[in-house]
Amino acid sequence: MTVRATKHSAGLLLFRHTDEGLEVLLGHMGGPLWAKKDAGAWTVPKGEYEPDEPAWDAARREFQEELGLVPPGGKAVPLGEVTQRNGKIVTAWAVEADPDLSGFSPGTFAMEWPPRTGRVQEFPELDRVEWLGLDRARELIITAQAAFLDRLAEHSG
Repeated sequence: MTVRATKHSAGLLLFRHTDEGLEVLLGHMGGPLWAKKDAGAWTVPKGEYEPDEPAWDAARREFQEELGLVPPGGKAVPLGEVTQRNGKIVTAWAVEADPDLSGFSPGTFAMEWPPRTGRVQEFPELDRVEWLGLDRARELIITAQAAFLDRLAEHSG
């Protein structure tokens, strides 16, 4: 019997305070499967890691890989874990920062597209990033990750 290991991802949820209230930086998932979707297609910048890598280190590494930006310093607020519908366990930290997004240069992944053609194409991990107020972010983020928004709001008072 083959036991399939649970996948783990870690990420950083950047936040900032504006005149309109608390905003978070989310990424829209790249590739053709997400191109025409909005609700449920936004995520905390994150990525998978192996059991021998500390989740915090993975979160910082993945932030840089997915956005092409140096992960910000500052106090990290642990937001805990959530389990997504696909079974993946995601761990996140919130960091208050307002980086210059003009350097956004996402990492890429390869997949066969169109399906069953044998043609492999490269796509961005995230095709765009945006600052969103918490209400709008809740409408767009992957359902399970909405818990991170609630935990951040609770922490921020």
